[in-house]
Amino acid sequence: MDILKQKLLIEQVDRKLAVFYPLRSVQMPQKGWVHTIRTALKMSLRQLGNRLKISPQSVKELEAREANGSITLKGLREAGAAIDMKLVYGFVPKEKTIEEMIEARALEIATEIVMRTSQTMQLENQKNSKSRLKKAIKNRADEIKIKMPKYLWD
Repeated sequence: MDILKQKLLIEQVDRKLAVFYPLRSVQMPQKGWVHTIRTALKMSLRQLGNRLKISPQSVKELEAREANGSITLKGLREAGAAIDMKLVYGFVPKEKTIEEMIEARALEIATEIVMRTSQTMQLENQKNSKSRLKKAIKNRADEIKIKMPKYLWD
């Protein structure tokens, strides 16, 4: 993929994920969303089971699978539809945008590369100044960010 297409893809993904940013702090209820919403609606296990065409015990198991993280997206989607809700699925970057994640990783790798080279030069009595090292790290990070080599996420 050429550089311009990659940059466009990153921008598009960041725009799509931006709607989820306000949700970073939302925590799943301890017993899961299905149980919490069903309880708020005063809907019994039997009533939800009838809507899902499963037994009350199976609803209880579905809620347990959600709470322990082993439920499928299909199961959540069906449960949501049965309580007149739509499952919304996405990822929320923990702190940054995709672009900022790439920049941070590129800077990390560039620092490793430049500092490794700098150590070798110090052993040969050719020490670089701090400002020169900083500039070299920035230049290398920019190059890594643009080219996005395969080792970026190793």
